[in-house]
Amino acid sequence: MKIRTVIVDDEPHAMEIIRKYAMHIPEIEIVSTCSNAIEAFQTIQHDQIDLVFLDIKMPRLLGTDLVRSLKKPPLIIFTTAYQEYAIEGFDLNAIDYLLKPIPLKRFLQAIDKVMHFINGGSKRSEAHQAAESPVQQHQDHFLYLRVERRLIKVNTKDILWIESIKDYIKVITKDKTFHTKQKISVTEKLLPIGEFMRIHRSFIIPVHKMEGYHPNHILIAGNKIPIGRNYKQACADKFNPLPATE
Repeated sequence: MKIRTVIVDDEPHAMEIIRKYAMHIPEIEIVSTCSNAIEAFQTIQHDQIDLVFLDIKMPRLLGTDLVRSLKKPPLIIFTTAYQEYAIEGFDLNAIDYLLKPIPLKRFLQAIDKVMHFINGGSKRSEAHQAAESPVQQHQDHFLYLRVERRLIKVNTKDILWIESIKDYIKVITKDKTFHTKQKISVTEKLLPIGEFMRIHRSFIIPVHKMEGYHPNHILIAGNKIPIGRNYKQACADKFNPLPATE
């Protein structure tokens, strides 16, 4: 199956990087490249498009406004140099958000999400396996949280856990706790793949900070984080090899 794809960016160099990356994925077929959102709108209206790599900050029409104008948008991967657009991008149900300059590892992770969606969550693709290769160099990853009208930058390495309270989340680190109005489902998409795990409808944990496993909770920094009923099997599969703690 070919994934009919459009690349939209007003920067030729950024567009060329995505095009070269895509050449290594046999399933991706580049149908068109567009230098602005209006041209992309016309392409999407007149052709069957499955996936769009979409820059956000473009002249005349923002990429986010393009998505809002479509009744049935294709799968969207936002590409931008501006992290502050991330929350808005995921509110529009983007499948991923790539921050420029885009490393090959992150591109492969985004394609893996597309494959999972199209295949209904089938087993991991070769793209994901490549993205998690141990030879890949780890880079810092940050969450940008709006706290009291300020944008706070939080290194995901410092996160102990994330807790949801209705439409708000608490991001707990060793030294501080941040409160922001954001859905936990949106936050989950902003976290680095493979490093965090949803263990409850209201809790996300960093896998590497787990200190102990019990069928009903995960132990992190001496705190018991509850495991939700619908997440017990996934947690058991992930953590059961480790000795349980009471």
